[in-house]
Amino acid sequence: MTGKTIKFHTEIVNGICPTCSEYTMLVGLTREYFRCITCGADLEQHVNGCISYIPRLEKATLQSVVDGYFSDGQKES
Repeated sequence: MTGKTIKFHTEIVNGICPTCSEYTMLVGLTREYFRCITCGADLEQHVNGCISYIPRLEKATLQSVVDGYFSDGQKES
């Protein structure tokens, strides 16, 4: 260890995870990104009149999970 100290400012909120549809605790290390403690999904917080949590899709997301967010299973162009 180099003797450097790392500080985390965490935030724990209650909410409904859009991935697993459970009312659960969401843990956030930043103001924008949270993780569901039930299913482990990474969520992005959007404040647009009300707070909503949107699943965060990235290159490492499994294709089967991505397909579940589209109604017909096809990618949009």
